[in-house]
Amino acid sequence: MPHTPVLKLDHVSKSFARVDTNDITHAVSDISLELEKGEFVCLVGTSGCGKSTLLRLIAGLIQPTMGQIMANGKPVEGPSPQRGMVFQQPTLFPWLTVEQNIAFSFRMAGTLKQNRAKVDRMLETIGLEPFRRDYPGQLSGGMAQRVALARTLICEPEILLLDEPLGALDAFTRMNMQDEIRSIWHSSGQLVIMVTHDVDEAVYMSTRVVIMEAHPGRIKAQIPIDLGEERHRSSPAFVEYRNRILGLLNY
Repeated sequence: MPHTPVLKLDHVSKSFARVDTNDITHAVSDISLELEKGEFVCLVGTSGCGKSTLLRLIAGLIQPTMGQIMANGKPVEGPSPQRGMVFQQPTLFPWLTVEQNIAFSFRMAGTLKQNRAKVDRMLETIGLEPFRRDYPGQLSGGMAQRVALARTLICEPEILLLDEPLGALDAFTRMNMQDEIRSIWHSSGQLVIMVTHDVDEAVYMSTRVVIMEAHPGRIKAQIPIDLGEERHRSSPAFVEYRNRILGLLNY
């Protein structure tokens, strides 16, 4: 039988009509990718190259103008619990506690009672068990983002989509969160696709970096990252990958 990738983008393009003029904006053009379970793929590129648009297309939040997106051999025609998305800013319910935010999908499905232990384990995994009864307004930015990640991860989506989820964090919190996300990815075996502007972050976290260019947004290059599990930001191999990517981004 022919192999079916977890996610396949087949000549995908997306255009938007501008409201103020008769012009058409070509956000992404002729994108083809095949992604497998267990990969951690980072999308990098300048602003306006279509990274976030591509993520929204994969999530099913918008539909392609041309081409097709397939998840496990089936067309992506809308959002699905199997494709969980975390945005740059934590989108938490301010009237719910940390615990209630994480357990939200179970409560909506009427399955909270049988998943109570799972919620407890997730609180421990993200290190927020002591804050389970706090509200989002009482949390730091890093803590709130951990809750947003946990709320998506607890649903165990087969494909995890991260749209610059660490962009608003300070440098030290950001590095800690990078390690937490990689740890969760290792234990879950998910396909993770992450948008980032930070080249060091892309090299540190991914198994493959997809470099995009703008006007229209398209793939310029793909670089497999072979650094093993113990990654050091100052190692010669790490620096070589970073310089190669920066060169392709014209920096």
